[in-house]
Parts: sequence; structure tokens; C-alpha cells
Amino acid sequence: MAIPYIVQQGDTYLRICTRYGINLHALFALNPQLDTEDYALPGQVITIPKRPNNTYIVQQHDTFYDIASRFHVPAQLLSSANPCINPSRLMEGQSLLIPYGCPEGALRRNAEYGHVQLTEDICRLSSRYSFISVETIGHSVLGKPIQAIGIGRGGVPIHANGAVHANEWITSALLVQFIEDYANAYDSGLAWRGWDAHAAYERTSLWIVPMVNPDGVELVQEGISLGHPFYKSIMEWNQGSNRFQRWKANVRGVDLNDQFPAHWEEERERRGMLSPAPLNYGGEQPLSEPEAAALASFTEQIPFELALSFHTQGQEIYWNYRDYEPEESLYWAERFQLVSGYRAVKLAGSDAGYKDWFIQRFLKPGFTIEVGLGSSPLPLHDFNSMYREVSSILMEALRGDIVENENT
Repeated sequence: MAIPYIVQQGDTYLRICTRYGINLHALFALNPQLDTEDYALPGQVITIPKRPNNTYIVQQHDTFYDIASRFHVPAQLLSSANPCINPSRLMEGQSLLIPYGCPEGALRRNAEYGHVQLTEDICRLSSRYSFISVETIGHSVLGKPIQAIGIGRGGVPIHANGAVHANEWITSALLVQFIEDYANAYDSGLAWRGWDAHAAYERTSLWIVPMVNPDGVELVQEGISLGHPFYKSIMEWNQGSNRFQRWKANVRGVDLNDQFPAHWEEERERRGMLSPAPLNYGGEQPLSEPEAAALASFTEQIPFELALSFHTQGQEIYWNYRDYEPEESLYWAERFQLVSGYRAVKLAGSDAGYKDWFIQRFLKPGFTIEVGLGSSPLPLHDFNSMYREVSSILMEALRGDIVENENT
């Protein structure tokens, strides 16, 4: 069986598949008119293969809501699939049809993670965990809020950010997954992979900006329509192509990681890029773009002891900047290298990045973490291995014994 579906604004083929519990191959097999290289277009009519329901036999002591929770199905959806069953009078041996329900976090691991998904996750996590703080630090060119998520009440503030580059959006999903797992570990009181979330919470305060470049992320994931306010310019900057996988910049064609006032003029001359482009154009002046300006302003407001900017790809850790870095920077880089398997690299010939500015401005340890291997956007089937690496680095940054060693 199959059902018709009208593609909505914000849909991608992977997001549709994840919501309906099917795989991409099945979707394209049923819709041979689709090109796997094209974006999903709003208004397009496609056919979705209907996923068969599972059957569950009620066991002794089962409750309707326990079953719904076990199968990640909203109770109302489970009730609709079983209209002849009284939820308050389950009987052992009864058969229940279990409809598919998209589990929490499924889109994060299995489909493109965009600004809408981030906003939904922030609302859900801040509602579930009262100790999570959320702050809007600015807005993108197109007015999307750029949000920071805080957890911890200790005296050592630490910062991390992701998706500075549009096609590196997977870093946003990895960072939000860490926030959720950290919050759950703290709330449950249980150790997580041997890491003490309570100690981290009491000694540090972590502020993460998961998606610095939401407009660019949307462009990479969903493409562009004629109604986009920058349609003509973006198509010109992208040389007429409607494929945006290589796009790193914001929607004004400015590379946000070439926007910071750390030898910006030299980076501009080195790049040789004098007009908007998918990557490597640093703008007309430092911090001309609202996204970069918001991140810089936020960083100025909180005296972070350490900052990590997550990018893709290469499995490398860049820890220095023109000898401005403090002595402990190499110590941290080696610790991160040990827990992640990434290579600590002393980098030269690069300026105007967030890490560069943080080190020069505050003379404190700053890092660019290049996650994963391959071409950006990195494949989602590597999510679990990348997450283990990223979470290991973040846990190390928040580990109490390291904070104590640094301060002695």
C-alpha cells in the first residue's frame, strides 16, 4: 500500500523518510520520476510506501502508556490505531497494533538537521530540563534567531559553537545530541561512559551556539526558490548552479569564519576573494555580518576560559595562533587528541577565524575541531562514530580534574 503526500516547505526527502519510518531507496523506487540529486520542491506530489503496523501482545502488568512509551508512539496515535481497545482496561493476551511513531532525536541522526529541527529540540529540552538555559544572541541576515544553550552553574565558563560554515551543519546535530545526553546524565544522577555529569555541572558552565549560520544551512539543505530574497544574487555567486553542497557562506556570500578581526586584512589578501562567493570571501570588513557579530558579542559578554569551534572535516585539532596562545593550549590539545583519536596540528597561514580571534583577543586556549572524514556535508551513516569523538572532546573539556590542574 502507498499514500500520496504533498511536499511541504522545509521538507527534504530524508526528513520525509525519517518521519514515515521508511528508507530513501524505497521512496525513490516508488517515485521513479524523482532525481536523487534534486531538492524536494514544495507542492510536489509524491507517493510514500505505507509502513506495516507491528502487532504486540499485551503482557501481565502492561499499561497502555507504558506500551506507547516503549514503542516511541504518542498515546493518542496508539489509541487511534486501536479504536476497540479501552486504554484503561487492557487485558493480558490482547493484540495491539503498533503504528510507527518517529522517535525523539530521529531526525537529528537520520536526516538533515536544520534551524526548524534545532528550534524544536531547544523547546523540548528546555521544557524537560529546568536547569537548561536558552538565550537568543542575535539574528541572521534573514531574521532567524541565533540561540545559545547553557548548562552548568560552575565558575569555569566554556564555549562551543557549530555550523559556522553552512555545509557543516552536522556539527549542530552533534552538539545538540551532547546537550541532551549531558542533561539526561545530570538529571538521572548516573555516570555516562564513566563521566561525572554532576561534577562537570558544579565546576563549569557550558554555553553552546549550535548553529551560527542558519540561513546558509537552510540553503544547503533545501535549495532555493524564486521567492528567496537573495535568489538572483545567490544563483550568480553559485555560477548558475542550483546545487549548494559546497556552500559555506551565509546568504550574502560571506564566509563567516573569515570575518573575525584577527589579521583580517592579511587573510583577505591571501584568499584573493574580493566579492561574494560560496566560500572564502571575508566581507568588506570584519564582523560586517550579523551572525559573526552576534557570536563575537556573546563571547565578549562571558569570560570563557576555553572555546571550541566545531567544523568538518579532517579529524584534526588546530590549537595555536601566531604565538598568541597560552602555554596550556598544547596541553589541552594533547588531551583532546588522546580521547578523540584526532591529530593535534600546529597551524600556520590562516587568519580571521573565530578560533584565531578568540586566542588573540583573550589570550586563552581556543580550538578549531575538524570533525570526521570525507566531503562536506558528511554522510549521516558516520554520525555515531563522529558523535563519540565530539562528545569525548567536550567531556574532556568539562572534566573537573583538568580544570583543577589548569588552575593550580
